[in-house]
Amino acid sequence: DCATTVMLKILDGKCKMGSVDKVVMEALYDALKDRPGLRFGDAFHALIAEARRESSEALRSFIYEKRVLAETELSRPVMKAFKAMIRGEGLFAGMASEEETE
Repeated sequence: DCATTVMLKILDGKCKMGSVDKVVMEALYDALKDRPGLRFGDAFHALIAEARRESSEALRSFIYEKRVLAETELSRPVMKAFKAMIRGEGLFAGMASEEETE
């Protein structure tokens, strides 16, 4: 559910992650999307797939609304713990930083 929520944030254009982190998070989402979530399921995955194929302001606004609701359901501490866990597990290890790629 956390990876789905982060993916929604990337797609609504509000994510403040660097481009390298976004690529890593998209890969994580792709690896996890077929696993059952506790809160978000096929409807969210279909929306994400649609947004990845084509983007419009109306779709970004709709995704934003869904993302805000998702973040409300998960809570800020849960999302922070998820991000800390993936960093702690070395998900971003070996990736070039923003400064290195510019």
